[in-house]
Amino acid sequence: QFQDVKIHAPWGHISGRWYGNRTERPILAIHGWLDNLGTFDRLIPLLPDYIGVLCIDLPGHGRSSHIQPGMFYSVLDYAYIIPRVMKEYGWRKVSLMGHSLGGIMSFIYTSLAPHTVDMVISLDILLPVSPPPSSKALKRGAQKMEKHLVEEDRQAEGNLHEPPSYSYTQLCKLLAKGSSDSVTPEFAKHLLHRQVTRSQLYPDRFFFSRDGRVKFYNVNHMSIGLAEEMARRIQRKPYLIIKGSKSIHLPLDQCKGTMSILGQNNPHYEFYELEGTHHVHLHAAEECARYIVPFIRHHRPPVLTSWSLVGKDTELSLTERRREQEKYLARSRNNRSKL
Repeated sequence: QFQDVKIHAPWGHISGRWYGNRTERPILAIHGWLDNLGTFDRLIPLLPDYIGVLCIDLPGHGRSSHIQPGMFYSVLDYAYIIPRVMKEYGWRKVSLMGHSLGGIMSFIYTSLAPHTVDMVISLDILLPVSPPPSSKALKRGAQKMEKHLVEEDRQAEGNLHEPPSYSYTQLCKLLAKGSSDSVTPEFAKHLLHRQVTRSQLYPDRFFFSRDGRVKFYNVNHMSIGLAEEMARRIQRKPYLIIKGSKSIHLPLDQCKGTMSILGQNNPHYEFYELEGTHHVHLHAAEECARYIVPFIRHHRPPVLTSWSLVGKDTELSLTERRREQEKYLARSRNNRSKL
């Protein structure tokens, strides 16, 4: 069960979908670049049903408003969405679960305001690593700037004509290709239903409704030294990282030092590598849930007096809860990361 929500913002609104319990502070789930909250469709039903999950569409994505004309998107600016959501609901603390861009946002925000974060789940990402210095990187940056300006002009003329439209089957293939086959056409439907609009000219075709400027956003790459200093500010926070084995987005050679700092004297740090691509949480949701569920149970256990629980959680006595946590701790010791 879920309820669609809208969070006011000066440029419009942030769309969201609140699953489950609405009487307690939920987990805030943030999707990746060019995705939307549908990325969590297969994972949400597997999570503990005593705690709610608020999934949001980032500005320019899904059904959220686009930012004003003449502006550009940036990773650092996106991080401000987290305290904005907290302010909307009056939260003093936040529990974060982020994939890709959402995981980067979680890392940045937690390093800036560690006292407001009680746990982080990061899916196949940690931080935006710096590419090796080269003329090619500068050329790509110049091309992005030029393409951003072209997209602005296209949007200014948008009232004159529709964007290119496609059949639903073609959209599934386009999305798969755009994700470097991280999302197969089989699972593309989870990401399409919030980011396409039916064509007025060709009723059997659709076009992408997300903000085209998002494709050229500012990544704000971090140096290793800065990333490690940010990790020191996070200190001993509960931090779970899941990496897809076929993904390039969590390069251990560049992230190993930062991850080591996160895990230093931190019994609440966990790292697992699972078979899969960058969207491992989508196509291997069950396998991810094997590690996410006990992590949530341990760091956000049910408050039995605050909500009428349903499902398996109604059967958890205090003794059973303690037994479940002991099993979790035993498995954590057996599966401790080598990093």
